[in-house]
Order: sequence, then C-alpha cells, then structure tokens
Amino acid sequence: MAKCDPAEVGPEAAAVAVEEAHPYAFHVSGPRNVISPNWRDLINSSWKDGNYKRTVVACFIQAVYLLELDRQENRRKENALAPKWWIPFKYKLVQTLIDERDGSIFGAILEWDRSAAMADLVLIRPSGAPRAVLVLRGTLLKSPTIRRDIEDDLRFFAWESLKGSVRFKVALEALKSVAESYGSNNVCIAGHSLGAGFALQVGKALAKEGIYVETHLFNPPSVSVAMSLRNIGEKAEFAWKRLKSMLPSGSETTEASNIEGEKPPGAAGLKSWVSNLNRKNPGVGIGKWVPHLYVNNSDYICCSYTESDQVEKKSSEGKENVCPTNGQAAPAAKLFVMSKGKQKFLEAHGLEQWWSDDLQLQMALHDSKLISRQLKSLYTLSPAQPPTQGNPKR
Repeated sequence: MAKCDPAEVGPEAAAVAVEEAHPYAFHVSGPRNVISPNWRDLINSSWKDGNYKRTVVACFIQAVYLLELDRQENRRKENALAPKWWIPFKYKLVQTLIDERDGSIFGAILEWDRSAAMADLVLIRPSGAPRAVLVLRGTLLKSPTIRRDIEDDLRFFAWESLKGSVRFKVALEALKSVAESYGSNNVCIAGHSLGAGFALQVGKALAKEGIYVETHLFNPPSVSVAMSLRNIGEKAEFAWKRLKSMLPSGSETTEASNIEGEKPPGAAGLKSWVSNLNRKNPGVGIGKWVPHLYVNNSDYICCSYTESDQVEKKSSEGKENVCPTNGQAAPAAKLFVMSKGKQKFLEAHGLEQWWSDDLQLQMALHDSKLISRQLKSLYTLSPAQPPTQGNPKR
C-alpha cells in the first residue's frame, strides 16, 4: 500500500499525524499495562490497588506539564497531547490554574467524567476513585516558564517555604473550593518536584484547619539552605547537651535552678505559640493527614526524605514541646522509596519512572526525619475533635 504524503492531506490531518509520533504522546511514553475503567470496577475497583492509583495520578501530573506545552506550542483541541493522559481513566478537565506573572498553566483540576464512564457501562464511580484531583506540575525548563519556575525553586531553597508565591494562594483556594464542593474524602492533591512542594504545603495548610485531603507527592524537594542551617543548629545543641551531661552534678543542679527561675523567653514564646495554635485549631491532630511520598534514592533533590528519624529522636529526649503527643500519633507519612542503584539525575528525578512496569518500591512509615520536622506544626496538646470534611453537594 502506498504511503500518503503529508503534503497531500489537509493541514489538520497532518498535524494529528505528527503528534501521534510525539515522544510525549500517551501511547508512546505512557503506561503499558494499565486498563481503562470498565464494568468490572463496579465489583472490584482498580483504584483500591495502590500501584494503579500511583500510576494514574502520575499520568494526571504529566497531563499538566503537557497542558502548558500545548499552550506554548499553540496546539489545538484536535492535536493536543494533554487530554490523552486523562481521557482513558474517565476524567475531564474542569479548571486550569494560571500563574498571573507569566500566564503559564501550573496546575489543573480533573473531575470524574460520568458521561464518558456511562458510555463504557461504568454506571457509578469506582470505589477509591476521587471525585476531583488537583494536580500541580514542577519546573518546566522552557523559556516562557523558566523564570517563574526557578524563582519559586529558589524561594524553597532559601526559606523552605512556598507561601510567598502566587501559586500557593491559587492552589490553596482551588483545593478549598473542591473540598467544600465534593467533601475532602472525595478529593486528592498531587504534584511532582516543585509541584510536590506546593502540594505538601497546601495540604498541610488545610490539615491545620481540620480538612484532610489525600496527598500524593512525587520527588518532593528536600534540600534548602534553611534546613542546612537548622541541621547545624541541632548538631550544636546536641553537642552542648552532651557537654552538660559530663559536668559535675552540683553544677547541673545550680544551672537547673537558675533555668527554672529565669524561664528563657524563647521557651515561653514557643509554649505560647503552641497554645495559640491549639485554641485556633482545636481539631488538628497528627495522623489524620498522611501524605504519600514517592522518592528515589539517587535523586539528590528528594533523597533527604529517606534519612532516618532515630538520631533526631535521641537528640530531642527531654525537650519540651518537641514531641507533645498527648495520646496523638507521631508525624506520619507513607514513604515509598525506589532504589535501582546508581542512576543519572534526570532519570531519578523524572516522573515517567512512577508508571514503569518494573517499578519496585519499599514502604517506610514513621521513619523520616524530614517528614517529622515538616509535620511537627500539626501537633496538638488538646484532645482531638472530629475533623471538618466539607459539605459535599448532593
């Protein structure tokens, strides 16, 4: 059979043919062994399988990267790459999140597409499938977006916080809105790299208000100047405590009495801050919000999450307000670690690895020093109250 010359067909058909061979096309680089929802999911939902959920959520994040690339490269609906990454899973795009600084798309809200599901005899949403998903992309090294992306990367690197970014405010308002509309139990947030940093801090902000949203974080950033300085301070404090322990007991008694009498303002300020936090948010309790983190040991951006919490636990013995459990669970996250030996950075930090067929993960719980530190502000000294779950629409 003779091959058609692209010049002999219409421009629209030629554009579609070119995009079919694009390296980011779903059938080219997407997951191989993941099936679309069908009537069998009514009996045994695929969404209850953690591997399936991780794969689909990672595909949704890839779609956000491609939404911005489609915008930059002026692709139209008929040849856009992004929709192919959510349509097979019966979801639809309902909102894009725009960075007002450069007009770029940095996030999106995908919603269960009931009409598309009904067409394939999926009469109801499968158990475990979220009603809506807020997904956030990471850094995109393209000229229209690189300036603002790197600006937020540096913001995290310097301060270990993204709250000063316009993206944080937009993402927080969007997540609040869908949680109020559908109920927080029916919503999840996910991000990759810089997007995972935003997802973690947005999810944590809602958890402080008693709204607990399922959270999936792929290659979340873990390296910052602020964290490095804090590590130095902790090591110095630990060394000072060891030195004090070697002093004669009489000196210790005298010093202890002086401390009790003077009450250092720093300690009093911390107690006051914790008390104020509890009065404002009496329902906050650790363990009710358990983010899922996916990290690669060869990725120097996120590998600090695999550092054990045992050293910090030993150095914090005897400190007040460091671990005020009062019956609450310790800081918790489901940490999934992939280790394939030595890998190049781009491979170890890439999103595509999280839907690969040969993926092997190890899970650790309550074992990350960095997780404990980042979730520490969710501790409560007062009895936990029932969480606010939003008012889903009927």
